[in-house]
Amino acid sequence: MKYLLMICGDESHANDGCGGWSEEMEERGVVAGGAGLRPPAEATTVRVRNDELLLTDGPFAETKEQIGGFVLIDCADLDEAIEIAAKHPAASYGTIEIRPVLEPPPGVR
Repeated sequence: MKYLLMICGDESHANDGCGGWSEEMEERGVVAGGAGLRPPAEATTVRVRNDELLLTDGPFAETKEQIGGFVLIDCADLDEAIEIAAKHPAASYGTIEIRPVLEPPPGVR
């Protein structure tokens, strides 16, 4: 089953890296993709209301914690996803949100 790990923390840890976590997970064969993200100040938020395009520079909400990166993992079940997320260094100073990925029905892409 595929899960998205959203790595959240404050910007002070933005360049801390993963401390070998990525390499360990790649060796286990569970990483299906992912990337770090540029700072929230560089975000553009898009909304359409009444057929009008509304653009906002920066993040949608002002919060201390921001999504700093994401990892797509493919593992057996939620228990394994939790174990993988708990090993990530960001779990010790921020949060990691785990979300199951909606898979398209067989034959649909």
